[in-house]
Amino acid sequence: MIPLLDGLATTRTIRRYTAEPLPEADLAAILWHASRAPSGSNRQGVRYLVLRNGPVATAARRLLGESFRSSWATKRAADGYEAGSGAVADSPKARMAATMQHFVDHLEDVPVIVLVCLRRHRAANPYEGASVYPATQNLLLAARALGYGGALTMWHQMVEQELRELLAVPDDVALSACITLGRPAGAHGPVRRRPLHEVVFED
Repeated sequence: MIPLLDGLATTRTIRRYTAEPLPEADLAAILWHASRAPSGSNRQGVRYLVLRNGPVATAARRLLGESFRSSWATKRAADGYEAGSGAVADSPKARMAATMQHFVDHLEDVPVIVLVCLRRHRAANPYEGASVYPATQNLLLAARALGYGGALTMWHQMVEQELRELLAVPDDVALSACITLGRPAGAHGPVRRRPLHEVVFED
């Protein structure tokens, strides 16, 4: 098990996975630690829809795969991934594009997909994410601690209505995030971030 601070500093977004399945015991441990996260008024409204390989999950994966590929195609064109340095095969931009393409092309093959949901107790509001996203980060850190990795995305929103109908999601439940999980085909490691003096302001 890695020390907590090392995990915080080395948990990358993982978009390439091996075919190794995620054992029930490990998934249960990941979700248990995710559920330890704080929430507003300790209401504990976060819920987890786990998509493995059942018939309904397989149909949901197909919907997500179509949504992810369409969303990436739009982003790839809009953000200029095929122009400038993106046209140079070994540039960071081109490598990122290749990783993203692999990710969306193999979305249906990811060992586990988790839709993180929030059972609302009032109308949707801009602050409700504060009761969801601590749990998503706990989930990713727990996966890291057990040798797995994940990617948090919002591209499920393109097919949200279809997912709601397929998965029988109640109207008072928000589909807040989509997380892919599996054994990394690469590795976690130190992340590159802006230095503190560029992001911290104090008096």
